[in-house]
Amino acid sequence: MCQVEEDYQPKLQRPEEHSVSRKCVKCKEELAAVLIRAGDPYCRSCFRDYFTHKFRAMLGKTRLIFPGEKVLLAISGGPSSSAMLSQVQQGLSQSAQKKLRFLPAIVHIDEGGALGLSLVERQRLVSELQVIFRASGFNFYTIPLEQVLDLPSSVVNVAPPSFDQAPDSYKAAVDVDLQGAGRDPQQGGGVPEPRLDESQTRSLQQLLGSAATLTARAELLSTLRQHLLVHTARTRGYSKLLLGESCSRLAVRLLTCVSLGRGAHLAQDTGFSDCRFGDVTLVRPMREFSAKEIAVYNHMFGVPTVIIPTLDTKMPEKASIQRLSQSFVSRLQQDFPSTVSTIYRTSEKLQTAGGGCSAQDGRCLLCVCSVDTAAGKASALQARLISEQLCCQEPAGTVQVGPTPPAGQCCSATDGECGRPAGGAGCCSSHFRAPEKKELQKLLCYSCQLILRDMSSVAHLPQYIVAEAERRKRRSLMKDEISEFLLEEEGSS
Repeated sequence: MCQVEEDYQPKLQRPEEHSVSRKCVKCKEELAAVLIRAGDPYCRSCFRDYFTHKFRAMLGKTRLIFPGEKVLLAISGGPSSSAMLSQVQQGLSQSAQKKLRFLPAIVHIDEGGALGLSLVERQRLVSELQVIFRASGFNFYTIPLEQVLDLPSSVVNVAPPSFDQAPDSYKAAVDVDLQGAGRDPQQGGGVPEPRLDESQTRSLQQLLGSAATLTARAELLSTLRQHLLVHTARTRGYSKLLLGESCSRLAVRLLTCVSLGRGAHLAQDTGFSDCRFGDVTLVRPMREFSAKEIAVYNHMFGVPTVIIPTLDTKMPEKASIQRLSQSFVSRLQQDFPSTVSTIYRTSEKLQTAGGGCSAQDGRCLLCVCSVDTAAGKASALQARLISEQLCCQEPAGTVQVGPTPPAGQCCSATDGECGRPAGGAGCCSSHFRAPEKKELQKLLCYSCQLILRDMSSVAHLPQYIVAEAERRKRRSLMKDEISEFLLEEEGSS
């Protein structure tokens, strides 16, 4: 029977509280100064060694960057890229035990025009970054995002690698570097920044403003930034482009890519190396570091950072898929500390079907990944396309308003005929008429098609994208004309 004075509340055992008074887990002597994970307290010196070893191991075990190779560091001014710059500085210093043997330079993309910042604010942020860049002693380039509108169409084409990546060549490069050859002296300095044009800024804002959703604008901005970075690396002679994307950022990126239909390109978007462009390889050496590790390292050792607003700054969590994914991962990480690492380990197991570094036909016009829209008739993609076509179909009896050229006459000719049917294969009007949205969608992967679908007009697209689309269209028409005279490959029959 129940007693009135009986105590039914058992004494709960309180979990062991982590205290900074614990000894370092590595040296067992100094008091712990930081606790990154439960049960792993580090002192100040051991945490620096741990952070440095982790960064060097990511670059050393892959042997992706050769001694004497020119490497471009993409620095945005945020915590992750600033920590990457600090690690490269330490690795090239005279006091380093195992020096990094590549030749670095810095590039920063000024996105103030896309964010609507004033000219004075943009100059202030760039000046703060240039102070950090000059202190590093490396050459640096500060390029406004408006320059992406003047890129050549070759930036979205796959170029053959210009550096031999065989294991024997790596050993030979090490021997040459140890002998002192192939090492150019570092002379820190900045390249003069191109002058800003207000008309280009307006064109860039119109391009981003044509996207109806913040999700499409963020993806479009990321694509333009990547194109400008790759073009800068190509023109300056750099074969590797180091990005400062952390483990936390890549975990959010993985969920975002799945939500946006980029499941076929997850290995390239989140992997350690991405060689979709051929001659320029994107490398993510900070992908093993969490946002907490980077924040503690920057605070403990005084790494300078410059906080620059983004498109989703001060936006609600449901404003875009990127913002929602970030909020979801951050909240889940608070209750389950292994969330980011679990997502990250999943991304490590992903591989691109058929390899990702070969120059294959059918690359996407925007992201330069393989086009993944070749699905069967019973697929969900074909069902969506049929539904979209039925919704956009004009009612029966609709009369087209506008002059129609006579049969056989070119629609763009002013003083005669071009000898081919209007709009047909080889018609000269194809050189002057901008491609329509439906024509561009055939050259895009599924995810980039969603971006284009959210755009109100394709008239604001950069000229290099339009020119490349027109070139591929003419090439396809030419291939159809001479298809009867082409010899079939042995494996195709």
